[in-house]
Amino acid sequence: MAKVKKQPRPKAETPKGFRDYFGAEVTEREQMLRVIGEVYHRYGFDPLETSAVETVEALGKFLPDVDRPNAGVFAWQEEEGDWLALRYDMTAPLARVAAQFRNDLPSPYRRFTMGPVWRNEKPGPGRFRQFYQCDADTVGSASMAADAEICAMLADTLEAVGIPRGDYIVRVNNRKVLNGVMEVAGLAGADKEAERGIVLRAIDKLDRLGEDGVRALLGAGREDASGDFTKGAGLADVQADIVMGFMAAKRDTGPATIARLSALVAGSQIGAQGVQELETISEILAAQGYGPDRIEIDPSVVRGLGYYTGPVYEAELTFEITDEKGRPRQFGSVAGGGRYDDLVKRFTGQDVPATGISIGVDRLLAALRATGRIGGKASGPVIVTVMDRERMGDYQAMAAALRQAGIRAEVYLGNPKNFGNQLKYADKRESPVAVIQGSDEAARGVVQIKDLVLGAELAESVSHEEWKSQPAQREVPVSDLVTEIRAILDRQG
Repeated sequence: MAKVKKQPRPKAETPKGFRDYFGAEVTEREQMLRVIGEVYHRYGFDPLETSAVETVEALGKFLPDVDRPNAGVFAWQEEEGDWLALRYDMTAPLARVAAQFRNDLPSPYRRFTMGPVWRNEKPGPGRFRQFYQCDADTVGSASMAADAEICAMLADTLEAVGIPRGDYIVRVNNRKVLNGVMEVAGLAGADKEAERGIVLRAIDKLDRLGEDGVRALLGAGREDASGDFTKGAGLADVQADIVMGFMAAKRDTGPATIARLSALVAGSQIGAQGVQELETISEILAAQGYGPDRIEIDPSVVRGLGYYTGPVYEAELTFEITDEKGRPRQFGSVAGGGRYDDLVKRFTGQDVPATGISIGVDRLLAALRATGRIGGKASGPVIVTVMDRERMGDYQAMAAALRQAGIRAEVYLGNPKNFGNQLKYADKRESPVAVIQGSDEAARGVVQIKDLVLGAELAESVSHEEWKSQPAQREVPVSDLVTEIRAILDRQG
């Protein structure tokens, strides 16, 4: 009889492009999202939790390549033939919800949502196939007050999570102004669609390529360091000057910037409309006390101009950090958004105005860690050690008393034979306190409380004899257990 071949053991490894999150990382994210949710809630936004799975048809143009339904998303085909996919972002599900429940939802509909999204793209350093997004959108209002509200809410959110004024700026631009610039530059009309696409892609690379690189792409083209050549838009110098002038139109004050933009789009109706929208947003924000120290008009904001239909926003953190090569640089963008007025049209055939913002959760968490606002040493639970197996009920009662008082606690559930292993466990759990009670202490109605943080500090700073005499461990009545441990935790901060 042939020997049955043993199945190889599966590899214990995270799939490429994904990662695991432990303890403090999960807690920090949950705490930050709770704070963000509180700000959104104060602004009247309602939470929405959509399915992680959508039909590929519903994702529609939000896919990178609609001709290949499984390109860019994690998709599969049902037996009936329908394609389903993990959500690519939070916008496409909102479009579906707004259309599906349009008769039940208020209009305008304000919603916020938080959760993971999945992209079937090549992973890289800091780029994962699963990541968190935190979005807020207003559907059904064409008023610039909705855009101003989003910007104000974004500024309040950054401050609420711990980014002070002076360390961030929310920048606002408008796609319609760029459309006006293109019209003035002679790039309007269906026959110029290809050139407009190249221009949009070129200005979207301003941060990476700089002005010279963008100008080259506006003209004949650009050859990179590897020798690869990218064909340009073929604009004449005077046309390129107009486009470059748009990106350099920022002045010292908002009114001066708006005046410069107005001059750039003179003769263009769509451009004038965009300038007026920026002026309206600026006026509404100023009336609420959001000045240029928090939110400013800035035509250099070019990310997303190919996607959005009106105002565009970007939140940038302005403090310096040190990169992996030890060089100082600004932290950069942590949120982006804008107006996209064709959100629901794919489903209903009717124009439905919408505007919204998306916060990069991992980016914002990294910023808070970089500034020391989160990421300190996590504190684990109080550990109730086990000296007598037969008294497990007593130890559980101690832990229960601590939990009822709001103190995180657990009973050691490993093999209690070696007490040293229990303290090693407490150390690995980063526990602040250990509770010890043997049969002798139980008979006397007392318990030993060991301040593990103080003990570790003393072990590093004093001699062995001095360490033995220090009060890192003391005996207290069982009735004082909660009070004494709370006092220790308060001292530890």
